[in-house]
Amino acid sequence: MRIHAPADVSAGAALVVVLHGCTQTVSAYAAGAGWTELADRYGFVVLCPEQTRANNPNLCFNWFQPADIQRGGGEAASIHAMVRKAVADYNLDARRVFITGLSAGGAMANVMLVAYPETFAGGAIIAGLPYGLASNAQQAFAAMRHTRTLPPRALGDAVRSASGHAGRWPRISIWQGDEDATVKAGVADDLVHQWRDVHGVGSVAAELLAGGRRRHTVWRNAQGETVVELHQLSGMGHGTPLGRDLAEGCGTAGPYLLEVGVSSSLDIARSWGLTVQQSGGAAAPRAYVPADAPDGSEWTPPPVNAAMSTPPLRVTPSQIGDVITDALRSAGLLR
Repeated sequence: MRIHAPADVSAGAALVVVLHGCTQTVSAYAAGAGWTELADRYGFVVLCPEQTRANNPNLCFNWFQPADIQRGGGEAASIHAMVRKAVADYNLDARRVFITGLSAGGAMANVMLVAYPETFAGGAIIAGLPYGLASNAQQAFAAMRHTRTLPPRALGDAVRSASGHAGRWPRISIWQGDEDATVKAGVADDLVHQWRDVHGVGSVAAELLAGGRRRHTVWRNAQGETVVELHQLSGMGHGTPLGRDLAEGCGTAGPYLLEVGVSSSLDIARSWGLTVQQSGGAAAPRAYVPADAPDGSEWTPPPVNAAMSTPPLRVTPSQIGDVITDALRSAGLLR
């Protein structure tokens, strides 16, 4: 668990959870995507869970392992415990907790939105995958190649049955490059189908905007609120879109951090209302050392890093490692 917070962060600030992709470190991704820079600029806190090789040899979050994606268990419970800890320690606004991630991190961000919908006000899934499409490594690979799909109602049912949630669902932002060789572009359509069904909005978009290399489609609920949006980037491969040279742009190009003239992190932060109140304080990222849980009988979480420090794989390392490594190699991401 790593935290990046402005030195003068105020009580009631927002929290953004950032999940890295396969083969990445959390520090490289959070800084490269611009989230730590935005936190310093606008005064919110960034929480960065980091995967371990003991958990997954390619540092992927196990977004498809049943024991790791269910409410109250495995990696999902570990990340949720980190969220609760960060909110308590920094006296943050529990109504303004958001989550984003790339690739396996995007799929795991979707898992968190499904398993703990009451915790998150919104989520941004970048080259991620729907919940419920895979329960083992082979199915995960098929889902990435878009050869394993479900009807919209079945995708929505997978979300509804995961938590028993009866309240307001998080706002969903989906980002996808149309030349992504790792997670095929059609997967984003399945994500849209999943969350449109959950939010109960029709297939006809309320708004379609196109500019430069981006096609932005918006679906609104009966109250006129944006609940699902899709950002499609033409000519972009597998990674997070950056627009460093734009006004207020952020991030640094690198592996899976793609300069395409669109600052996704800034746009996401704006859509979440995080760019309204600025903070001029300097910040320095620091590792978080898990401490005792806050006092109170309502919350007794597992150890913060429990799921990250024990080997929870339900298949052998060779099985999961071989399938994911082959997928990364086929996409030209590994030699």
